[in-house]
Amino acid sequence: MINKSEFAARRQKLLDSLENDVVCVIPAAREVTRSRDTEFPFRQDSDFLYLCGFNEPDAILLLEKYQGNSLALLFCRERDPVAEIWQGRRLGPERAVEVLGVDKAFPLAEFDQELFARLTGKTRLVFAQGADNALDNRLFAALAALRNTPKRGFNVPNLMQDIRPNLHALRHIKSEAELSLMRRAADISCQAHIRAMRFCQPGRFEYQLEAELHHEFAMQGARYPAYGTIVGSGANGCILHYTENADELKVGDLVLIDAGAELDGYAADITRTFPVDGRFNPAQAQLYQLVLDAQMAAFEHIRPGGTLPDAMDAAVRVLTQGLIQLGILSGELEDNINSQSYRAYFMHGIGHWLGLDVHDVGDYKRDGENLPLEVGMVLTIEPGLYISEEADVDAKWRGIGIRIEDNLLVTVGGHENLTAACPKQIAEIEALMAKQ
Repeated sequence: MINKSEFAARRQKLLDSLENDVVCVIPAAREVTRSRDTEFPFRQDSDFLYLCGFNEPDAILLLEKYQGNSLALLFCRERDPVAEIWQGRRLGPERAVEVLGVDKAFPLAEFDQELFARLTGKTRLVFAQGADNALDNRLFAALAALRNTPKRGFNVPNLMQDIRPNLHALRHIKSEAELSLMRRAADISCQAHIRAMRFCQPGRFEYQLEAELHHEFAMQGARYPAYGTIVGSGANGCILHYTENADELKVGDLVLIDAGAELDGYAADITRTFPVDGRFNPAQAQLYQLVLDAQMAAFEHIRPGGTLPDAMDAAVRVLTQGLIQLGILSGELEDNINSQSYRAYFMHGIGHWLGLDVHDVGDYKRDGENLPLEVGMVLTIEPGLYISEEADVDAKWRGIGIRIEDNLLVTVGGHENLTAACPKQIAEIEALMAKQ
């Protein structure tokens, strides 16, 4: 758990990164209708969650920095005994100050009035422009109202600033409390992948592996996956975002699982590829080892000062050389790299940031240069090879999709693999599956 003092420190860091005399507005997520009168499971907006840890819909956080003083105001739903019988308990503004550590709390209905009062005398309004049209309209209406009352002497902010660059720079570096949650999410996800490997056998279905994963997540306190679980067997493994998960598992096929748990908002993101019947055939083993070697080459660049493009280049070099040696590509190594011929079989990037979002916030470039890795960043490294059933290659390679993905924390000495407990060596996988 992350305590309220850390949330308060995050809010102060955000305000410290901004000019004086500002108002910042950050909305919570809203419930989304699934069908008619039912909703999807609620997932809080990540920026809002990062700043206050409040997990109810229809709330607004207002931060004020004025004459060197900082203030955090929360606007939320009022307590309602009837609504709470049907829809669950509400914190209410009466308890929000104590529980969340904000300075003041108000009913949501008072937001427009309080916003009007807080904006006067400020020079800058800071919010995520264009992210929430309804909120944008409320903010613009407040500004218009201030401008239309000149005789009352109101001073209207004359600048608008996007809050996301400052806020997302803070989210990019994880605290120890965040890392504790991410390690636990990774551990749960590793155990779920192991469970899926042990359960897997010909004649079962992709959705049954999905069910095993989700059951393990939930039984360990991570009620929901961090993203749509991918279970692609055979040629389905060549579809990068395959989520139908409907086909039967067949002898001789590989199955690619891309799945991670979400714990208190923080994501894990693991991909493992393994044989349905527990044994890699020679062609599968050759391609699999090539992807694993590429991942190990990329790992060498995950350290302070390294960059994701450096890791990508290292993986590409290993994959391209291997594809030439296997006869899938032809010609010289440098010519293939320069022409990017490998992209027929490896068409995505090497990884992404990880945190409150599975594809987490944070720039990849700074001042036009590749962003150097820093201690406290967390990212995925996920090379792959995908050879479609229609590819003009030897038949033994066709219909094979392989991806291996781990979650790495950048440390002073290099990196920590948060998902190392999930087997990925060929011998480890075969030994595990032999114990079903």
